[in-house]
Amino acid sequence: MRISTKGRYGLTIMIELAKRHGEGPTSLRVIAGAHNLSEHYLEQLIAPLRNSGLVRSIRGAYGGYVLGREPETITAGDIIRVLEGPISLVEGIEDEEPAKRELWIRISDAIKGVLENTTLEDLANHTDEHGQSDAYMFYI
Repeated sequence: MRISTKGRYGLTIMIELAKRHGEGPTSLRVIAGAHNLSEHYLEQLIAPLRNSGLVRSIRGAYGGYVLGREPETITAGDIIRVLEGPISLVEGIEDEEPAKRELWIRISDAIKGVLENTTLEDLANHTDEHGQSDAYMFYI
């Protein structure tokens, strides 16, 4: 399984919205500028996030996007599934010999466990060992 820029940048959008949760709408221009990303590309990613109910759009001069649910109820897995599709490490494992099949299942379960047990609240509030935020590192 490879997480593309869709998943990575989608997480970036969602983490930024979680950090600003309760402060009103945030524009994609602000998020793109803060992370040196293409605003046009973020616009493509926000549509499936909005359609899934993970974000809501607010119209108007001071509009933008807000989370569709509380950050502690949205997992990294929710976001990755919307943008990347089902989380699957290996296809066709039923044809593998039992030892290899068990290995693939255990690896898949570990990845799914990390994604399902990591919330937006965790990501938005994360600090590294030096007390700096925005340093969340994913190790699998």
